Amino acid sequence: QVQLVESGGGFVQAGGSLRLSCAASGDIFSINGMGWYRQAPGKQRELVAIISRNGNTNYADSVKGRFTISRVNAENTVYLQMNSLKPEDTAVYYCKAVRLREVYWGKGTLVTVSS
Repeated sequence: QVQLVESGGGFVQAGGSLRLSCAASGDIFSINGMGWYRQAPGKQRELVAIISRNGNTNYADSVKGRFTISRVNAENTVYLQMNSLKPEDTAVYYCKAVRLREVYWGKGTLVTVSS
């Protein structure tokens, strides 16, 4: 089993920044892909950004140029630096980890961006 704990969410005005963290623990050996997803009220969960173990990244078009995902394998932690936040970025942000054929999710952290 892998446990994921997110932190760093909060309330911010449009144009501001937040940095989310996701710490993995448990059976962390062989964790490959990690990433961030988000779910706004009344909407489906969507991809924000993902990063492989060797650092390859992929972003949703809506966050390209504003968000940066990074990973410190030695700390088993993945980060999401969010700049130039917009009200439409308001959502619960979830961390995801893939280990072999297993998928794990954190409980989420709320990000609220006011206009």
